[in-house]
Amino acid sequence: MKVRDIMTSPVFCLQPTQGISDAIQLMLERRISGVPVTTPQGELVGIVTEGDLLRRHELGTVGAHSWLKDLFLSPGSRADEYVHTHGRKIADVMTDQPVTIEPDARLSDAIDMMTVHHVRRLPVLQDGRVIGILARADVLRALMPLAAEPPVATDDNVIREAVEAALERGLGAGVRDLVKVEVYRGAVVLSGAVTDERLVSATRVAAENTPGVTSVTNQLIVVGPFVGASVPAPPL
Repeated sequence: MKVRDIMTSPVFCLQPTQGISDAIQLMLERRISGVPVTTPQGELVGIVTEGDLLRRHELGTVGAHSWLKDLFLSPGSRADEYVHTHGRKIADVMTDQPVTIEPDARLSDAIDMMTVHHVRRLPVLQDGRVIGILARADVLRALMPLAAEPPVATDDNVIREAVEAALERGLGAGVRDLVKVEVYRGAVVLSGAVTDERLVSATRVAAENTPGVTSVTNQLIVVGPFVGASVPAPPL
């Protein structure tokens, strides 16, 4: 899946010379949490988000510094902070140089960028212009139909083979060999012994995601990796 498949387009944009009240009104009316900031020519210069507006002197949320931070805070840093918390223009409060992505990038790459840079949305650029925005909500909307219940299969042998295949794909052939899968009218029973408690949950999830499975009873037990092994005594 590519970014262009699920991004929101067209996208609402603001200009850096507009007031912060314009940003607040747009976010409230459109129920969005961030807006790209562009020049009149459509070039991206920043993004303004709800987070940029949380620390404001009007709300009394600027907060006081500790004496230690005050000691090391440079005049320039203090000036930047003052502009951000008191400025009336979008240019004063926006985050400049936002992380962006291209429309033909893979969705997995977009998620990696959101995770690494700790951002909730990515402006989508093509030829330097904003053509859309990819937010976490867009990802959830794309996931919704895919997370629906799988189609039902009725043959127990088919279901058993599908569960075993899912175990091998997700957890490896070694785990698949340790787990016995039995199916009775769609009800799956997992039994056997594994060496890691986390495999108990993972095998259950693999079975639950298999088409036709109506319930999962997990009878797996967890044993130490060296249970049953004997170490010969050293020679006298």
